[in-house]
Order: sequence, then C-alpha cells, then structure tokens
Amino acid sequence: MAVGIRTASLTLLALIAFASNSLLTRLALGSHQIDAATFTAIRLAAGALVLTLIVRAQSGSFAPLRGRDLRGPLALFAYAAPFSFAYLRIGAAVGALVLFGVVQLTMIGYALFAGERPSALTWSGIALACFGLAFLTVPSVARPDPIGVLLMTVAGVAWAVYSLVGRKTSEPLAANARSFLWSTPLAIGLAWLLRGGAQPSSRGIALALVSGALTSGVGYAIWYRALRHLTVTQAAVAQLTVPVIAALAAVGLLNEPLTTRLIIAGAAVLPGVGLVLLARARGRA
Repeated sequence: MAVGIRTASLTLLALIAFASNSLLTRLALGSHQIDAATFTAIRLAAGALVLTLIVRAQSGSFAPLRGRDLRGPLALFAYAAPFSFAYLRIGAAVGALVLFGVVQLTMIGYALFAGERPSALTWSGIALACFGLAFLTVPSVARPDPIGVLLMTVAGVAWAVYSLVGRKTSEPLAANARSFLWSTPLAIGLAWLLRGGAQPSSRGIALALVSGALTSGVGYAIWYRALRHLTVTQAAVAQLTVPVIAALAAVGLLNEPLTTRLIIAGAAVLPGVGLVLLARARGRA
C-alpha cells in the first residue's frame, strides 16, 4: 500500500497529537496537579463534547452518534484509564517502552494472523525503529514498578485494539465521537469510586481539557482517517516515532537537554519508520 502525501500528513498530525498527549499527561500527573481518575474523566468528557458538537455541525443531527458497537468505547476506556494510572508509578521512558512495545507486538501479530506478509525491507525498518526506541528508553529503565508495567501493558493492548477497530470505520469522526461519548460514563464512575483524594488544581483541569478536546478527540479522529490508508504493520510501526517526537518537544517546551542519545535514537527510528512506509510502494513498483 503506497502512502500518499495526504495520508502521510494525516499520520504525522496524529503522531504529533499522541506525543502531545504524553507531555500533557506528564505535566498534569507528574506534578500532582490532578489525580489520575479525574484526569481520565475530564479528558474523555472533553473529547466527547468537542467531537459531538463537530458531528452535529457537519451532519445537522445526532444520528451518526447512534450505534451498538461497544468495541471502540470499551477499548478507549481500557486504554485511557490504565495509561493515566501507570504514569503515577513508572517514568516516561519505561512507559514509552512498554506501551509502544506492546502496541507493536499486538498489531503486527494481528497483521501476520490476518495474512499480511511484510517484506524483508519492512522487517529491516521495524528492526531499525525498535532499536531506536530501545536505545532511547532502556538506559532509563531501572527496576520498574510491576503494577505500573502491568497497567501500561493493558493500555498498550487496548490502544492496539482501538486502532484496529478504527481501520474498518467509514466515518472516523463519528466513530471517535461515539467512543468518547460512551466511554465517558465509565470514566466518571471510576472517578466517583476513587473520590476523596486531593482536589485537582485549575492547571490540572486545564491540561486534562486540552488533552481531551484537542490532542485526544481531534487527534484520534485524524488517526482513524489515516488508518484507512495504512496497513496494520505501517500503522503499528509509525507509532514508534511518538516517544522521539515527545522527547524533541520536551527539549523545546520543557527545556529538557538535547542529548546524544536522543539524536541517535531519532536517527534510527525515523528512517526505520520511513522504510516501512515506503517498502510496499517499492515492492509494487
């Protein structure tokens, strides 16, 4: 499957949104501005509100929000809640390694089961990109909390399922709106069950709102649109760029140092992903 300029642009926008989510979550939970359950509830509710309003404006009704498929809402909640709680127990490097490692295993495993047969060039790109991720994150991994790792593993499997479900939808915006809308009650219920903690700050609430409305709601809708034109393997490997994008953004936005390790990791991940995205087109040519 050749990746056109439009699909590549949509994919890049989605990956930037994913990286932004990582930074927003780190800023909110890492500095204890808000608790994980409340962050998740606000994030999903904000995404549901924005996407529902966009669907209503485009279609003139709420009819596209109807549907009985619960795979999307359940997968979204199963990703968002463990993702938030995991960041309370493990660092960003461990989280990225576990999350995207599990996403690769789940999605590429499904692709092989479904009949995709990556070429040698594709496997070379996968290996190069995975090496870059490991080179970036493994040195920061030291006795990770097992519960945190388990939570991030659940999040990785759920996110892979959410992405796989999205490849089959013909209405990316409405599908995401339904998922956010019907997963919000689950998140609110979780926040209610775990109530009694510290009160969230205004900054923590603002970060959750931005994460939900923009980088999650709109970002995931863009991802669903791009997924229709990517193979499962391409979609899986493309996400390995997220930790690199997040780390580069942290250099500019959070004044984190630009290390040699980050440069080498980026020099491995980005060409590796490029090989995977271009391999199918070369094979057809």
